[in-house]
Amino acid sequence: MMAKTTKTMKMTFLNGEKKKISITLGDAVENLTADQVRGAMNTIVEANAFEKDGVAYYHTPQSAAYIERTVTDIFNDSAESAVEPAAKQD
Repeated sequence: MMAKTTKTMKMTFLNGEKKKISITLGDAVENLTADQVRGAMNTIVEANAFEKDGVAYYHTPQSAAYIERTVTDIFNDSAESAVEPAAKQD
């Protein structure tokens, strides 16, 4: 069995109606400080580039976290078939 771990960054905002909305980024730079991430989130808010029906998607930064996810296959037939060439039928 082989385990695969991925790491993403989840940034959570309140929208213009004070409902939570998140952005999840793969391949995020690791070990960013709270000030760096908060600054990036404030830039997204200040751009005011995302809205629906007049409601801003990203109005107030609320939280940010790195999320690590580990998947351990018990079996994966599709992974094995991708490695082994298919048998040729004559």
